[in-house]
Amino acid sequence: LIVAGAITVADSFIVAPRSAIKTQTRFYNKPIVRHASLAENGELFEEACLLTPEGYGFSSSMDRVLRKAGRENGFYRASSASSVLDVMESITSGPYDVALVFDSDKPSLFLGIFTEYDYVKFSTARAAEAKSEEASANFLLSPISQFITPADELVALKDSDTANKAIAAMSESTIRHLIIADKVTDVYRLCPDSNVLGVINMQDVMSTVEKDERLSLKTLAKKYPGLTNPIDQIREEQRSTANRMASDPETVKKDLIRTGTAIFSVLAVGAFFSGSEWLHAHADIVMIIIFILGYIGIIFEEIFEFNKGAVALLMSTGMWVTYADFFNSGGVASETVISQLGEQLSEVSDICFFLLAASTIVEVVDAHQGFKVVTNQIKTTSKAGLFWTIGFLTFFLSAILNNLTVTIVMCSLLKKLVPDENDRRLFGAMVVVAANAGGVWTPIGDVTTTMLWINQQLSTVPTITELFVPSLVCLVASLAFLVGKVEEDAPGEGSSLPEPTPLATRGQVVFWAGIAALLAVPIFSELTGLPPYLAMLTGLGALWTLTDIIHMGEEDEEGLRVPAALSKLDTAGILFFLGILMSIGVLDKSGILKDLAVFLDNTLPSQDIIATVIGLASALIDNVPLVAATMGMYDIAEFGTDDKLWQLIALCAGTGGSILVIGSASGVALMGLEKVDFIWYAKNVSVGAAVGYFAGILTYLAQTSILHGGLLQNVFPPAMATVMDTVQHTAFSV
Repeated sequence: LIVAGAITVADSFIVAPRSAIKTQTRFYNKPIVRHASLAENGELFEEACLLTPEGYGFSSSMDRVLRKAGRENGFYRASSASSVLDVMESITSGPYDVALVFDSDKPSLFLGIFTEYDYVKFSTARAAEAKSEEASANFLLSPISQFITPADELVALKDSDTANKAIAAMSESTIRHLIIADKVTDVYRLCPDSNVLGVINMQDVMSTVEKDERLSLKTLAKKYPGLTNPIDQIREEQRSTANRMASDPETVKKDLIRTGTAIFSVLAVGAFFSGSEWLHAHADIVMIIIFILGYIGIIFEEIFEFNKGAVALLMSTGMWVTYADFFNSGGVASETVISQLGEQLSEVSDICFFLLAASTIVEVVDAHQGFKVVTNQIKTTSKAGLFWTIGFLTFFLSAILNNLTVTIVMCSLLKKLVPDENDRRLFGAMVVVAANAGGVWTPIGDVTTTMLWINQQLSTVPTITELFVPSLVCLVASLAFLVGKVEEDAPGEGSSLPEPTPLATRGQVVFWAGIAALLAVPIFSELTGLPPYLAMLTGLGALWTLTDIIHMGEEDEEGLRVPAALSKLDTAGILFFLGILMSIGVLDKSGILKDLAVFLDNTLPSQDIIATVIGLASALIDNVPLVAATMGMYDIAEFGTDDKLWQLIALCAGTGGSILVIGSASGVALMGLEKVDFIWYAKNVSVGAAVGYFAGILTYLAQTSILHGGLLQNVFPPAMATVMDTVQHTAFSV
């Protein structure tokens, strides 16, 4: 009865109404629907439905189900050269009901599975083509590899996934067997470097669940002998479990966070409606406090379990409300503030639409496997070699494309080159460092360099010639520090990097069209005078039309079209980006950043140190308003075009943003693309980025001294004077 009830509940989740269907995909060449429960978190039942402790029943891991089945790994291992007759005999005479087929020349290469479904295909083909007994016998001697379901079409789960998810997966895809591996993709397919651990079937799963739940009911009966009704026993156990959870440290933490959030929200709303005079008098301090609290929420996202996008939006709203209603205001937003809000939203929207269009273009190219054009050319089998290769490729690409575009492109490329998530995070962080360094030495690479170039603080040729070497040193120093964290594959495992595979003509066309759309952005902007986001949207429109033409009349290829790519975009990441930039905009419009720049100018002894500190500040605050404030502090009549100050500000503001992941648009994009959090980046990358930052500054100062003759005038005379003073003092003492 328990099992029947569970199956009934399962059916109610799996056979969902049309309104509950989220996406459509394909397993085993058959179209199936993936229910929202599996696509999002793989949960089939609510906690209240579970009768067993964690790790048992429906929460049993695949590893436990495999062990409980008692059939070792659950499959017969066959060679691709084995005949159908031999494989069928081994399956029918042994404990296994499926065969996994491996390449006869490369035994570690998994080719596919042979089940009763494949035997039906074999029998159908034999009946249709074999016209004699001899031909029928030859069919039986055919290689098994001709009749298998290929590995890339198989549904797979990790050994840590639960029985809950296994039932949903098998029911939705109408199959009886699941591959169990050490790692799988987000759409439940095998990765290129997955290790197959075993095969389970529906009977294995339900047998484990049934035995666990039967034992659980017997245990409850013994635990609560005064209760004869099983339902009452379950309810009493749930109360007992709830009491235990209430004393759990993790539960206490969550309760404290909930309570603290509620109290803070009530106080914030109450302060707003009170119209306090203190708020009017100290609105600038309140904005800074909100900014700091927001950044704390973003930095410790994993602890508070608040999505950083929500925190960023609330932070920006709180700061704008404070600025509009309390900062030199009579309690209601003035026309000036409304105008400033519109200006800031326009600037931020430019970036968000740019990010949206660029991400979609990259997603479409990726869907057509276009990046094989690049990955097939990378011959290294060493992760360290790949680390340097990607670093230099990013460095030079970001000199002709903006940093944000390059980061999006390279992160998509890394998904093909680096299958391991931990390795890919480190490679993605390296891309941020390389993109920020590469954008410094050309007027069109980094937005701050472009700002200085447009306002004639910098010109083209001196910027390239005098900032190239410091930028390159910044890259090399950072990569030399970070490459030590790259873990090579074990000698016996072979390389985890994918082997080159051919690319269809369509994929090549889409790849080059996408690259052309990205490269045309600066040209379009230069020729028309229109902002870059419009150029990127134009490129997206062109690629959209091209893919519609290519796939015209192909209903099965909807996943390769632009609407499918749009559905995969990280909308939360874009909203996070919006919140961060809107928050920085308040600090800029209110003059707080200007006050910071003036304070630095009055406090620090030299422009070199000021530029260095601005670079460090850009690790926390967006470099655009910082550089804009600095541009207003110094008159171009005093510090002319290509002055040392402007070049050093461009270098520091561009590369300093790499020190923290939230310090640049590239870093913020990485947080969304690879789910990199602040703490991980600070622990693993910040020191290496800081090493490159200071190495670049020292290189620029040394280069400037040598080129302008200042080394002999400013370094050697003081050094010689110090030596002479020491000699004289020693002689006098003697």
